[in-house]
Amino acid sequence: MRHDRLSDTASPVSISQTELIRLSGPARAIALDVLRVNSLQTGAYVSHFKGRGMEFDESRPYQPGDDPRNIDWRVTARSTEAYTKLFREERERPVLVVTDLRSNMQFATRGCFKSVSAARVGALLAWAAHHRGDRLGGLIFGDQNHRELRPRLGRQAALRYMHELVTHPAWSANDSASANREHDEDAAFTQAMAALRRVSRPGSLVAIVSDFVGMTRTAQAYMTGVARHSEVLAVLISDPLERQLPPPGRYRVVTSDEEMSIDTYATAARRDYRNLFDERYASMEQFCQRYGIHLMPMSTEDDPVQTLQQALGRRVR
Repeated sequence: MRHDRLSDTASPVSISQTELIRLSGPARAIALDVLRVNSLQTGAYVSHFKGRGMEFDESRPYQPGDDPRNIDWRVTARSTEAYTKLFREERERPVLVVTDLRSNMQFATRGCFKSVSAARVGALLAWAAHHRGDRLGGLIFGDQNHRELRPRLGRQAALRYMHELVTHPAWSANDSASANREHDEDAAFTQAMAALRRVSRPGSLVAIVSDFVGMTRTAQAYMTGVARHSEVLAVLISDPLERQLPPPGRYRVVTSDEEMSIDTYATAARRDYRNLFDERYASMEQFCQRYGIHLMPMSTEDDPVQTLQQALGRRVR
């Protein structure tokens, strides 16, 4: 497999531990230590990491361009001018990778399932954290349960994450059937964000890989709490059909337990459908901008290796 892209032979509907382990090579070039996240969409903002995965060094007088969130209020209160905190890079920072494997992620019309894309992105970020020398942990959640992994150092931490990704019950047909009978995507996502809020520690880098379907106000509140003390990267995965209906015609849609047809001839229906996704994305983008969360859109058609390298930059060794 070339080290700058995913193998063309990879399955579009499932993952294997061997495949995820092979992503260790390409992940070496993904720059988690670069202080810049480049947006992949025209018109979206380019933002900087806040430097929160750092260790406090000293305070100095505030200068134009300094992040107001780093103001040292204690020193400022004792002085006639504002002071800002300076940090030095802290190795072995906690990196939490949150991967969404709910049943709504088991969908695609092009490329691969959203859940497969999420698992590959999660694996690449996990390996990138390992290669940088960070402590790796995270959450892997489905409709029925989630698994928590405490941050640890070393290759074994990355291998443990790969193993939990592959063996999660969400991949099971029986688990999916049970989820369809008792499916509450809002509750599952909210519970995962509540767990993330509980396990995250100040100075962490947190990456959430999901389609963010079912993101309630309560879930947003939990994410906001995490973003106050940690760096948060939200990788929003979507399928082309979710963004826009196919050309006018009749189409057959098949799921695991039912079949239906859709008619896309109506111009107004096509416009309304597109507007619904645009409004949902705009709402997500506004939320992320408001709380300093870095939003990275990704399609099921995209190669995750190339997409992450383009968005986060290539690591210079």
